[in-house]
Amino acid sequence: MRKWIIAVALVLLVYGTHEVYAQMQLRQLMQNKLQAAQRLLGAVAVADFEKIGSEADKLLAIANQAEWVAFKTAKYDLHSNEFRRAVETIARKAKEKNIDGTTLAYMDMTMSCVRCHQYVREVRDASLPPLPAAIALKEKD
Repeated sequence: MRKWIIAVALVLLVYGTHEVYAQMQLRQLMQNKLQAAQRLLGAVAVADFEKIGSEADKLLAIANQAEWVAFKTAKYDLHSNEFRRAVETIARKAKEKNIDGTTLAYMDMTMSCVRCHQYVREVRDASLPPLPAAIALKEKD
C-alpha cells in the first residue's frame, strides 16, 4: 500500500511540475509577444515599414509555437486565428507601404489580444472552486 501512495505522489509531483513549467513557458511567450507588439507600435508611429514587417514576422513566429496554446477549445482557436490574420495583414500592408492599413490591422490585432485574454480569464475563473458561502456573501456587500 505504501508503494502505491509513493507512486501516486510521484506521478502528481511530475504532473504538477510539468504544469508549472508549461505556465512559465506561456508567460514568457506572452511577455515576448507584448515586447514585439510594443516595438511594432513604435515602428508604425514612425512609418518604418521594414521594422513593421520584421516585428510582424516575430509575432507570427510566436503565435505558431506549440506553447502558444493556452486551451484546446474552438473559441481559443478562433481567437488565435484572428490574431494571426491581423498580423499577416500588418505584414502585407507594410510591404505595400500602406500606413493606414497597417494601423488598422494593428488595432485589429490589439482587439484580438483583448478578446482572447478576456476569454482565457473567463475559462480560468470558471474552473476555480466556488467560494465558501460566507466569503461570497461578504463580497456582495
